[in-house]
Amino acid sequence: MTEHRHQLTEDEAAAMFEPSGWDERYADQEKFWSGDPNPQLVAEAAELTPGSALDVGCGEGGDVIWLARQGWRVTGADFSVNGLARAAWHTEKAGIADRVDWWRVDARVFAAAGRSYDLVTSHYLHAPDGGMVDVTRRLATAVTPGGHLLVVGHAPSEEFTQLAASQRRAMFLAEDLLPGLPEDFEALVVEQRPRKLTRDGTTVNAHDSTLLARRRP
Repeated sequence: MTEHRHQLTEDEAAAMFEPSGWDERYADQEKFWSGDPNPQLVAEAAELTPGSALDVGCGEGGDVIWLARQGWRVTGADFSVNGLARAAWHTEKAGIADRVDWWRVDARVFAAAGRSYDLVTSHYLHAPDGGMVDVTRRLATAVTPGGHLLVVGHAPSEEFTQLAASQRRAMFLAEDLLPGLPEDFEALVVEQRPRKLTRDGTTVNAHDSTLLARRRP
C-alpha cells in the first residue's frame, strides 16, 4: 500500500492487503511505480558492503535492480504473481537478471526456512491493523549475524487523511516496530525522514518511517 492514484473504498482498500488485489492492479496498467530506487534504501545500503540481499514486497523490482547494480546478489520477494512477473521482465531489460532470484511469499506468514541474507529490506509494505511489528519480527529471522534489516514505510500524516481508514491504520512510526526486533539486534536508525512524493499529479510532503537495525555477530 502506497501512493494510490484515487481514493479507495474500504472494500478496495482491503483488497490491497491481499495478493489478488495487487495482481489486478499490476494487470491494469503497463507500469505502476516509477522504477526509481527508494531513497532510504539508497541512503543506507550505499554504505554497506554488497553481499546477499532480500527485498520483501519488491513490486515491479526497482529496488532489486538498484541493489543488483551495486553488486548485491538479490532475491526479490512478493506475494503478487503479476508483480513478480513484471519485476523479472524489468531485470531482464536492465541486463542484471543473472544476479537476481525470485520468491513468492506473503510477508504476513514469512518464514526464513533456513535462508539468510546480509541485508533484508522492505519498503512501503504495510500490513493491516498494526501487523508490521510481526512482519518485522519475521523478516529479522532472515538476517545473517552481522547483517542489516531495513524497514521503511509511510508515517501517519495529514497528507493521507483522504485514504481509507484501514490504509491509515496500517501506517506506522519507526519506533512502533522496535518490539519486533529480536534481542540480538541493535537499532541504528529509528526516525521519520521527510520526503516529497507525487500523488495524483500533485507533489506533497510526507515522512518515511525508517528503521535500520543490525544483527550482532
